Amino acid sequence: MSERIEIRAPAEQTEGTRAQILRWLKQAGDRVSENEPLIEIETDKVTVEVPSPGSGVLREILRHEQDEITPGELLGWLDPQGKSAAAAPATAAHSTHSAEGASAPKGGAVGDGGAADSAGSAGQLSPAVRRLLAEHGLTVASVRGTGQGGRITVEDVLRAAEAGTGGAARQAPADTNPLTPPQPAASPDGVRRVPHSTVRRRTAEHMVQSLLHTAPHVTTVFEADMSAVLEDRARRREEFAQRGVPLTLTAYFVQAAVSAIRVVPEANSRWTDVAIEIHEAIHIGVGTAVEGSGLIVPVLRDAHTRDLFDTARGLEDLVTRARAGKLTPADVRGGTFTISNHGVSGSLLAAPIIINQPQSAILGIGKLERRVVVVSEGEAEKIAVRPRCYVTLTLDHRVMDGHQANRFMQSFVETLSRWAS
Repeated sequence: MSERIEIRAPAEQTEGTRAQILRWLKQAGDRVSENEPLIEIETDKVTVEVPSPGSGVLREILRHEQDEITPGELLGWLDPQGKSAAAAPATAAHSTHSAEGASAPKGGAVGDGGAADSAGSAGQLSPAVRRLLAEHGLTVASVRGTGQGGRITVEDVLRAAEAGTGGAARQAPADTNPLTPPQPAASPDGVRRVPHSTVRRRTAEHMVQSLLHTAPHVTTVFEADMSAVLEDRARRREEFAQRGVPLTLTAYFVQAAVSAIRVVPEANSRWTDVAIEIHEAIHIGVGTAVEGSGLIVPVLRDAHTRDLFDTARGLEDLVTRARAGKLTPADVRGGTFTISNHGVSGSLLAAPIIINQPQSAILGIGKLERRVVVVSEGEAEKIAVRPRCYVTLTLDHRVMDGHQANRFMQSFVETLSRWAS
């Protein structure tokens, strides 16, 4: 037999995360070309495609959907000189390297519609699926799989359980996109249960860990006058658009945050048991809501070296790729400070939690709206209408005291209110 090509999880994994297999894009017995997308792996921050390490036939899959994996773990292997399922049976001897409970498919080729039962056999089920089957008293035969090659997924089991039948669950329509998980059906009690995505589960874990076990949180609230920023944006917007870059308010917030960090460097630091480590480089994470996935925080690296145009261009690239699912682990790694612009969805005021430990602060930006305020003109005062928004700084109180947080915020709002081109 020719030497096999091992398929391994990426050696580098985003800091502070765990990963799991979202789906295999090929089935056992399929021919694969080198660098062809082979697996989708999901962490709590991004979904990445793992390319094939070589050309050949996918002979064995060792780790399956929903299985948690570690960096460098063996996931399967290719036979570089093997015949595809269309020309030869997909059966492979059980590998001594197989994960517990994993086995090669048996019978006809999955790729041409045969052996659908093998894809849902007990040996091919992920641990999460096996656990749910046992909890709901279901058998493999009673659940119709909608995953790759007819594999039973977590959603399939939940749908069968909620249907309350011992027969097969409703099969997905023929035109269902295999890359889009089916929507859970409502149960007889009128409750629709949506299984946690990896992103949402890990975000929740980070919140609890950060708030209850790691950092004592304190939040300070200021209000920013955005008149000068809006005037500057109106002047520059067309120029930026002609250069192919939208000028968003977030670009101004990033620039103002950089100025405030220069005044209070502790905002760009991390707590350790022996010292406060202040970063010289400023890498700003920007919270980005992605429909169906949750919150992702891509990082704008070296924000302190960028002017307004380069900041806007970098943000556009990150946000576009985040919403298209094209971020890499490197895009969400190494942030030193975070901005959450929750106002874009209508929130007036919020105190975000420092999810991205070991960062020391997160800046929250509320909804921009016109408000009636009292303004001073010389010694006189008058009532005026101004575009304003609430801004919050939530900090690790071990790193910064109240006066430092307030000094940061004073610098931040003054930079915005006195913006000059």
